[in-house]
Amino acid sequence: MFALITFGIVFVVFYLYNTRTFKYWASKGVKHDRPVLLFGNNAKNFLMKQSRSQAMEEMYWKYPKEKVVGFYRSTTPELILRDPELIKQVLISKFTHFYSRGFHPYPKVVEPVMRNLFIVEGDLWKMLRQKLTPAFTSGKVKTSFPMIVERAEKLQSRTLDAVKSGVIDAKDLMSRYAIDFIGCCGFGLDPDSLNNDDSEFRKLGNDIINIGFKDYAIVVLKEMFPALTQNLKLFGRVEKRAFSLVKQIQDRKGNKPSCKGDFVDLLLEYKQKGPIEIESLEKCLPDGTPEKVTFEFDDILVMAQTCLFFVAGFETSSSTTSYTLHQLAFNPGIQKKVQKEIDEVIAKHNQKLSYDAIKEMTYLEWVFKEGMRFFPSSGHLTRVCCRQYSFDDIGLTIDAGVRVIVPVRALHMDPKYWNKPEEFRPERFHPDEFTATQKAVYLPFGEGPRTCIGTRLGLMQSLAGLAAVLSLFSVEPAPESVRFPDVNPTSDLVQSPKGGKLPLIFKRRK
Repeated sequence: MFALITFGIVFVVFYLYNTRTFKYWASKGVKHDRPVLLFGNNAKNFLMKQSRSQAMEEMYWKYPKEKVVGFYRSTTPELILRDPELIKQVLISKFTHFYSRGFHPYPKVVEPVMRNLFIVEGDLWKMLRQKLTPAFTSGKVKTSFPMIVERAEKLQSRTLDAVKSGVIDAKDLMSRYAIDFIGCCGFGLDPDSLNNDDSEFRKLGNDIINIGFKDYAIVVLKEMFPALTQNLKLFGRVEKRAFSLVKQIQDRKGNKPSCKGDFVDLLLEYKQKGPIEIESLEKCLPDGTPEKVTFEFDDILVMAQTCLFFVAGFETSSSTTSYTLHQLAFNPGIQKKVQKEIDEVIAKHNQKLSYDAIKEMTYLEWVFKEGMRFFPSSGHLTRVCCRQYSFDDIGLTIDAGVRVIVPVRALHMDPKYWNKPEEFRPERFHPDEFTATQKAVYLPFGEGPRTCIGTRLGLMQSLAGLAAVLSLFSVEPAPESVRFPDVNPTSDLVQSPKGGKLPLIFKRRK
């Protein structure tokens, strides 16, 4: 009897704790689905049947007349934005209220790999953003372009060899190209991933991207019980390999900046300089002016930024470029048109790829942008309300700690903003057709102060890779190709196709 009473008490306490937030959106008059115990509205995602982006899309289409939709990720209230003006407030004009991404509710307990620019918050994010921006200027990209061309030529050679075997996995091919470029441009090394299956860089990439059941279980537990799981490491298996790889890179450089001027050189330069002082984003003096705060580039920060540069560079680029090739395979007329442009531009530049040549390939850029509209690497954007905020347009006030979601993929496919969105039509990005409203909802790189820092570099790397492939090859659907591949339900920050492959037939052009 005592055991039964104890169980009953425990269950009641658990029930009350788990449902304590479930009236939040009802009390504010926000439309939402009825949440259920433990899962909230997120059961399909927690049970690995639906990615986060897919869950946000489902809610987006379910309430087509609403500007915002409520959602519960377990017990955490989230607000899905459907209106461009509200999205602009969160990402740009009211950024000081929404500067947090909210990946770790306990800032003092952040595992080493996650202390990178994309994930960290507040003052550390501000310092990293200020100091890393010089590595991604247009001038820096132009200086790096000869290295991009060299990798693009190796991509052509790899494809020539692979054509003999028949069907090629476009995702794997473009991943190898991206990894080789990052190793060269970012770290001053030659991973040779295009030819070497045992490259340490490929192993690190696979460790980070391939999420197993144990990793997914940790993600779910952290969402359901954040206070109890704050010390659980999601990237524990990655940490050792990442530290080892970064140490090798630093040792080759003699633990000091080299003359190559790559990304790791910049990090080592800051490491040598010692304390870095900035004006605080989070703390103010009694007179209202920002406090001064200091940081140091220690080994953890160097390793974390190196991992970020690597993952953001290879996975996002490989997903979007391979998906663009996939769409061209199903749209041969568009493929011929973009190949004609590539041929003409390269002919003007002595049959060589160059920075200026890629800048002239306007239609190729439209094709790539259309590929990212269909399959953005980030299917959704997340922000957290850092202090109480009112959306005056709709009379809604939300509290600190509420997550705000921008469903990027849903916005990219909404017929309210795009004519026949299911049609692959690069001309929609012609300056005369691309409207201000479309610009507001086209968010493949994010927007505002937390927009992707490597947009210029990623764009040029991707366009060069596509130009290199399409100048020599045409692509066709393989027998197993699916016109619109499903999203991997376990993908999170970066979307990937279900099964992880995009098989295509590559044919040498005559």
